[in-house]
Parts: sequence; C-alpha cells; structure tokens
Amino acid sequence: MLSAGSRRAAVETPAVRIERSTRVLGGRTIWRDLSLEIGAGEFLTIIGPNGAGKTSLLKVLLGLLPASGDVDVLGRPPGRGNPRIGYVPQQKAIDPDLPLRGRDLVRMGLDGARWGPGLGSRRVEGRVAEALSWVGAAPFADAPVGRLSGGEQQRLRIAQALIGDPALLLLDEPLLSLDLHNQREICALIAGWQRESGGTVIFVTHDVNPVLNMTNRVMAVVGGRWAAGRPDEILTTKAMSSLYGSPVEVVRLGGRVAVLAETGDPFGSHHDLTAPPGKVQAGR
Repeated sequence: MLSAGSRRAAVETPAVRIERSTRVLGGRTIWRDLSLEIGAGEFLTIIGPNGAGKTSLLKVLLGLLPASGDVDVLGRPPGRGNPRIGYVPQQKAIDPDLPLRGRDLVRMGLDGARWGPGLGSRRVEGRVAEALSWVGAAPFADAPVGRLSGGEQQRLRIAQALIGDPALLLLDEPLLSLDLHNQREICALIAGWQRESGGTVIFVTHDVNPVLNMTNRVMAVVGGRWAAGRPDEILTTKAMSSLYGSPVEVVRLGGRVAVLAETGDPFGSHHDLTAPPGKVQAGR
C-alpha cells in the first residue's frame, strides 16, 4: 500500500501545476490569476476564511469543478476518479443505523460504490485489512460507521484515501471537530504516510498549528486574492495586510498567532490561525 519507488523516480515533475487560473461562481471571483507549482513530496497547507475557495480548489484538482487556465495534476489534466489521488472530504454526519461497517467504507476506496458481501477477492480483503491495521482501525472494522467517534471515523476515511496507494493526498478540514488528542493522532498518520511514501499532501485547514511542523508552504486565499510561501513569509502582518487589501494585524498571544482583519470582506472579517511557540513570528 505504501510502496514509494515509482513516485520517487518522478520527483522532478511537479505534482500540481496551475497557470493563470481563475474561478468565478455566480458573478463572484473565487480566485484570480492563480499560478502555483506544488512539488512532488511537498506538504502545502491552505488557509482562509469560509467561502474563500479552499474546497473549490481541491475539487478543481479532482476534476469535479471547472476553472480557467492550465491545470495539471500528476502530469495530466484533472479528471474524475484518478486512482493516483487520495481524497478525504469534509466530515458529514452518517446515520447511526446505516448498515455500513468500517471495512465497507475503506473498501470503497478500491471499488467505489460497490460494497457488500460476495463482491471481493482475497487480495482485495487483504488490502482492506492492511489499510485498517495501518491507521489503527482494525478493532472497530466491523462496527457501524455512524456509531463511531469522530476520530475513529476519520481514521477510516484516511484508510479509504490511502488504500489505492496514491501519489497525491488531498484533505479538506480533516481535523474539524476533533479533540486535541485525535488531531495529533490524525496528523501523525498523515506524516507517517508522507514519510514512507514520498507522496504530496495538500491540506485545507482553519488551524495551521497541528501541521505547521509538517508544512513546507502555506497558501492563503481571501476574497479572490491569494499568496503562497513559507509559513514565516505568509503569516506576517505585511503579507496578510497585502492579501486582505486593508490593514491586518498579526499578533502573538500565548503561543497563538491571530490574524485580525476588519475588512468588510464578504468571507468574514476575522480569521484565527494558531501556531506553537517559537514557530512563527508576527511580521511588521
């Protein structure tokens, strides 16, 4: 599941290449003239207010939404159902009475919507068992998914995303609603996968703190504008003020980095990011 040979041989090719891309929805510009290369093996963290286009960008890479400009993912245009991409969508409530077991959910990463007894081979079942074991989900593999905790469900979703041995992992708010312990556990799983596989990670979050020590670059999107760079380049007063288009203060408060913006921006006037002590200094 975690073999790295073929991916490491192609590190010279960017995992994602976006040139002059603009996305407009309902007359509103989600992002404008976006040009970005994400290298193979890179960890990119995307931050921004609700509605800024973070999820939309992931869906463009998945081939689920259109955008202007040139977009290549793993050397080809985006397309639905690319087996080289693993995707963990935002969590949604699952009916506790739905007869969907943990192993069924994971198996859907191999055979889509087809699940249930009698559909698989020993090889498929072996891969499911391996994925469940790798994320620590074997003890609840036969439990109804809707009756599991948020942390347990997220382990299953990560196993589902990784079972196909992807080269690129897209995660949309994977830490949302998880307690600190489960956040750390999920981050450790993702870091372990990237370390063993050499894969590329694009991680959407409202809270950069849990992944800051894993992050190579941060991309911030606000009101159709965007900026990308090292965390110490983007999480500064100067950079965030330029991004918001009005004065923004980046301050350190007890080890937290707060981005305070009163901009009248339709996506919200306050965006809070956290960082561990000593990792990010507020710019001036």
